[in-house]
This record gives sequence, C-alpha cells and structure tokens, in this order.
Amino acid sequence: MTQGDAPTVIEIAKENTTIRRPYKADAPVKEGPRSNREIRVPRVQLIDAEGNNLGAVATDEAMRMAEEAGLDLVEISPNNDPPVCKILDLGKLKYANQKKAAEARKKQKIVEIKEIKMRPNIDTHDYDVKMKAMNRFFDEGDKVRVTLRFRGREMAHQELGMKLLQQVKEDTAEIAKVEAEPKLEGRQMMMVLAPR
Repeated sequence: MTQGDAPTVIEIAKENTTIRRPYKADAPVKEGPRSNREIRVPRVQLIDAEGNNLGAVATDEAMRMAEEAGLDLVEISPNNDPPVCKILDLGKLKYANQKKAAEARKKQKIVEIKEIKMRPNIDTHDYDVKMKAMNRFFDEGDKVRVTLRFRGREMAHQELGMKLLQQVKEDTAEIAKVEAEPKLEGRQMMMVLAPR
C-alpha cells in the first residue's frame, strides 16, 4: 500500500482483529480426600484395612498393598509429615459421608417468625383462639411476632394496645420470653416472643 492509497476493508479488518484463545474451563475441583494415584508424596504413614498402623511406607508399596487387597489407598490426614493414608473402600467412605451429611441436614430446624394479628378491642374468645395458635407455634419452636393494628380513633387509646400486649406477655411467660419489647411503628404496635 502506497502513501496516497486509501486502505481497503480487508486491511482495516486485519489491523483490528485480535487473537482469541479458546475458552478453557478451570480444572474441576475434586470433592473428598485424595486417593490412589493422586497421592504424590514419596512416603506415607500407612494404616491397613484392619486398622493396624504399619508405620512409614513408600507410597508405591502402599499402593501395591491396596491393589492386592482390592481396595483404595486414601489420604486421611494430609497435613501430617508423612501424610496418613489408609487402605479402605473409597466408595463406601463417600457413601458414609453422604449419609452423615444428610442426617445432619435432617436434624436442622429452621426457626420461622410467625405473625399473630390482633386489634386493641379484641373479644375474649378471639383472644383465646389467638393464644392457642401462639402456643402451638412455640411448641413447634417458632418465634411469634404479635402485631396490634390501630384504626382511626383507636390511635388516641394506645394505652389499650400496650395493656393487651402486657396481657399476652403475662399469659405466655412460662413458655416464651420477650425478644423485642412492644414498640409503636406508625399505626401498629409490635412485640416479638421466642420460645424458652
């Protein structure tokens, strides 16, 4: 291309192209302990399938012993010097760990906050029904937020609402403790109770 010529479309495209490397995903992260050929240290502290400590052994010797037993060489404690390895069935170990994790998840209880709504001039029967529901929530291990809603001129009689929340507090004193004291937010008064 001479100085006076205008660059062609192809020449402009060549100048602006960048070389893109193909996307290479990160190596997959392996779950669980290292086993068999992944153990790359010269010596390991070996525990055989019966649980006997055989002391420090060359890694290839430990690997051969595991293969003869038809099991895997699994790194139990990688931070020791030399690392502690055991001859066992890796599939059974993974299965046992999954069962243990599932059992732990099953035992977890997620605490929910249930809400009970009342009015300052609630009837005694309605109050009793709400208290029964509240006791059921406490038995299930959930927290309860008691919300008292004021409408219209009821705002002038906030002491009635405070009196009602004190009544709730006294009625649940044996099975629940107050986590958040009664407070007024706009047109509603709230209190949070948690099971003892």
